[in-house]
Amino acid sequence: MKATMHTTDPRRIRRVDHAQRAMTRRFSLVALAITCLSAGCAKKNEAVHEEVRPVRATVVGVSNGTVGATYSGEIQARYESKLGFQTSGRIVARLVEVGSAVRRGQPLMRLDPAQETLHVAAAVADVDAAKSRVAQNRIDLQRTEQLLTRNFASQAEVDQARLALSQSESQLQSALAQQQIKVNQRGYTTLLADRDGVVTSIAAEAGQVVSPGQAVVTVAADGEREVVVSIAESRVDELRRAKSLQVSVWAQPGKSYAGSLRELAPDTDSVTRTYSARIAVRNPDAALRLGMTASVLAADVDGASAIRLPLTAIYDKQGQPLVWVLNSQTTQVGTRAVKLGAVQNDQVIVTSGLAAGETVVTAGVHMLVAGQKVKNVESIASAAKTAGTTEVAMKDKP
Repeated sequence: MKATMHTTDPRRIRRVDHAQRAMTRRFSLVALAITCLSAGCAKKNEAVHEEVRPVRATVVGVSNGTVGATYSGEIQARYESKLGFQTSGRIVARLVEVGSAVRRGQPLMRLDPAQETLHVAAAVADVDAAKSRVAQNRIDLQRTEQLLTRNFASQAEVDQARLALSQSESQLQSALAQQQIKVNQRGYTTLLADRDGVVTSIAAEAGQVVSPGQAVVTVAADGEREVVVSIAESRVDELRRAKSLQVSVWAQPGKSYAGSLRELAPDTDSVTRTYSARIAVRNPDAALRLGMTASVLAADVDGASAIRLPLTAIYDKQGQPLVWVLNSQTTQVGTRAVKLGAVQNDQVIVTSGLAAGETVVTAGVHMLVAGQKVKNVESIASAAKTAGTTEVAMKDKP
């Protein structure tokens, strides 16, 4: 059997390889074109579907009543007495408690009067002795004068008798004064209230030995009330310029009292580095109890018209306060540098950089970029509410 030999043509192989490479290039170009077209469409879709971020915005306006300053303090009495004994001794009785209402002249505490009673007894004895010496010297003077008329005594002896009588009378006056001092000191063993008021503190108890002048009871006088507040050094002039002061207490919401600056400390507190100020309350009533927490509002502290904005509208960039201003026609936002004034609670005064009638973003300021389109949720909610009201009215219409 004859074997058949198969031979391979080199030129034919080269042609097949060339055709395969050309087809591969065509497939690659088609794939690249498809990829480019897909990317272009995606970019076009992204440009078409640009993100519109919802924000909360408000139209600003100028108001005559600028943001006021509020200070927190405590209700205190206008007059407060720190009472103490005028003599030393041991306390034997405490007659009041903290919070007790007292009247002028009412006993508050008593000392042991035994020592002072002995002093009074000694003073009485000194007075009696002085009276006896005066009586004896008066008799001696009368006898000497009788002897002088009979020439049995000299004029010098009469003058000496008169001098002795004068000295004894002076000693009697001194003894009487000492007696009164001792009687007064015995009276000082009872501590009396110097005015109508209420006991706010007691610094001594029965059995304790106290010295003269040591404060043991504090009495706050009835009547005038004031608020004691601490003022930062940057706001002292602000308080002085305040046209009016309004005092309110947390226990009586909705009720306020007129006040006036009565006293401002000339120096700061060594610990807090603040100035103490006392605001007198005009026409206080029984609702103002001692120790209540009070707020003092100083309205119109800047004395000029300004724009109010919530603190959430302020966007700080490298120490420069900015706001996002909304263009109502293009619905795009842009930043605007502003100058800020006083702050009260959650509002701040914008003294420059804005004009009345401009729309400012008040919520969502940290998620925006310049030129971004936004939608005001307040307007959307208002439109939805209006549409809902119209729909209800159409349903109810017969």
